[in-house]
Amino acid sequence: MKQSKLTIAIFASLFLGIVTGWAFPDFAVKLHVLAEIFLRMVKMIIAPLLFATLVVGIAGHGDGKSIGRLGIKTIAYFEIVTTIALFIGLGFANLFRPGEGMGNIASEHTGLTSIVQMASTTQHNSFGELLLSLCPTSIVQAMADGNLLQIVVFSIFFALAICAVKEKAKPVIDVLNSVAAIMFKFTEYVMYFAPMGIFGAIAYTVGSNGIKILLNYGKIIMSLYVALAVFVVVVLVAACKIVRISTRALIKAVQEPALLAFSTASSEAALPKAMTIMEKFGVPKSIVGFVMPTGYTFNLDGSTLYLAMAVIFSTQLVNHPLTFEQQLVIMFALMLTSKGIAAVPRVSLIVLAGTLTSFNIPVLGVAILLGIDQILDMGRTTVNLIGNCVATVVIARWENEFDYDKMNDFIKNKKMKLAAVTSINEYKEPIGEENGI
Repeated sequence: MKQSKLTIAIFASLFLGIVTGWAFPDFAVKLHVLAEIFLRMVKMIIAPLLFATLVVGIAGHGDGKSIGRLGIKTIAYFEIVTTIALFIGLGFANLFRPGEGMGNIASEHTGLTSIVQMASTTQHNSFGELLLSLCPTSIVQAMADGNLLQIVVFSIFFALAICAVKEKAKPVIDVLNSVAAIMFKFTEYVMYFAPMGIFGAIAYTVGSNGIKILLNYGKIIMSLYVALAVFVVVVLVAACKIVRISTRALIKAVQEPALLAFSTASSEAALPKAMTIMEKFGVPKSIVGFVMPTGYTFNLDGSTLYLAMAVIFSTQLVNHPLTFEQQLVIMFALMLTSKGIAAVPRVSLIVLAGTLTSFNIPVLGVAILLGIDQILDMGRTTVNLIGNCVATVVIARWENEFDYDKMNDFIKNKKMKLAAVTSINEYKEPIGEENGI
């Protein structure tokens, strides 16, 4: 209910911001401070949230031996699929070029001072420079600078050390679990200010550029949803074909949690229902219990695809062209920085802001995308969910533990329920007509 109310409030803020920017442009341009406040609040979450969730996500599964063959297969599948998602996002961003035509925003939007400021970190133009920059000289400095790459590297080594120490490190894991829980609640509080930030961002954007800017927003939304559709059709359907599972049956099975994910833009809201359905669909409980939660750390298909597009959009917005090598460097960085915080609303804004800062790219794109992030988040969250459901089936088939009898029973039950609903509607119709209803 809270999530639904927040979603309604966000869409109401989006509409009011458009109206305000169109009807009262002089007043609207002064509202940039609302967007700036919200984005500053988002930035202050990045370091502690990323550190706590990554360490818990890696160390929480135990050492490599306890994870075993299942873990290796799962992580391998996740990395292959998310890499494909990154390159699809990169390809469509270069194909549609959604940031072109909005360059005047970068020069005219001087009000968003802290948003458009250049980062103090060194730009990584090659893999060599990136590798050098991965090693933090001080984790405190890395957190202060918002350098996500260095925080990720420190978190990985910290988690591996916890795995090696084992029982002695249990108090630290307990503390970090508490920190992660606190930061999730902290993030929830910050997201209550999302309607305010979105109202300010969209009002300022429309007030500064006129109602025609909505056409550019439409181009961004269209680009992302086309790319997501291509990913689902090409990659996820192909995965189902390879393991010989009916794609149509799987889509029908996950349609309820997928609709919940789309309407709420929340992974947390849809995850319990999705896990229950995948068990009924024929995936063993042990595999569902491992793959689905791990997937929401390492298998963010929709989010990684969006991040690839959003980074290129941000460079196009400020006329900051990247070579192919630089784009590959950023894609490699996103493979690391997009892990660990999928359950957080507006998570992609957090990762996008940190990634742009790490590569010395103005983060104006974050402010521009903020106004329509709810619409974008609905699509990427749904693909995240579907991608993880497909992953459970693939891993179950890979382990030769998929139960086809349960799948067939599940499909039959779905058909019987559909037939029952249809016959009830047919039975009600003549009664309504007979009684003049």
